[in-house]
Amino acid sequence: MSDGYDLDSGPDPATFAAGHPEPDIDEEIDDPVYAVGVGPGNQEFLTPRGERAIREADVVVGFTTVVEFVADLTDADLLTCGYKDEAAALETFGERVAAGESGTAVAMGDPNHSGYQFVGKVQDAVEQSSTSPDSHTRRDAAERATAEPPIRIVPGISSLQVAASRARVPMEDAEFVTLHKSGDLEGDVDRLARAVVEDDRYLLALPRPYDRMPGDLAALLLECGADPELEALVCEKLTHEDERIHRFTLAELSDHAGGDGREDTPFSDLVVLAVRQPV
Repeated sequence: MSDGYDLDSGPDPATFAAGHPEPDIDEEIDDPVYAVGVGPGNQEFLTPRGERAIREADVVVGFTTVVEFVADLTDADLLTCGYKDEAAALETFGERVAAGESGTAVAMGDPNHSGYQFVGKVQDAVEQSSTSPDSHTRRDAAERATAEPPIRIVPGISSLQVAASRARVPMEDAEFVTLHKSGDLEGDVDRLARAVVEDDRYLLALPRPYDRMPGDLAALLLECGADPELEALVCEKLTHEDERIHRFTLAELSDHAGGDGREDTPFSDLVVLAVRQPV
């Protein structure tokens, strides 16, 4: 991937991350950078392997809300960011990894479900810093002869898995669509509608705050011909103390369509939409 990217024109960091399978990695020798899925936000759902990668890191990077969930598990330096300063935080992270520090990037849930854009950005930052002229002054000749640190994804428990359990939606009979990403969503929206309307499959969807929220998706499904009486569950803040499961028909949920701001929806940004088919 180039030094810069435009999600409307490419390359998409998610495509970059999925460009090749993970190489063979000997974790004792290769000193990989870890991309850890921290689960839905309750530490009881963080895997032991993910916890170890966080605990043993010299530097941890991630969005502020994600890092806060795991900050008490490590003595690492914490690089937090939002969308506006994400690039700067990842550049610093890459530079520190290039200098020989062990690094772990953290993402909500499981990166394999909805996080490849972040993985791609981490991978690009590590590769750019490891091949920059400045990095050569920080490593001896033997170290410079080796390739940049590989990225190893440590899967996490996704909120989608928890939502499937709460809604009793068998994953093998469901279509999973994530809208929780930047860029064009047209293809994802088409697949979402086709699954419910044409293929009669269950749906598990990660909405995008705040322009593609559950009410908006319900309205879209109705426009495409979905049965207004289909059962729709909005699973909010799963595994948290204030977890709530909101139960609607599609028609009822569509009453919450419209707007693109936090004040335009009754739901938080930590939601999964589950649409059930008749049994």
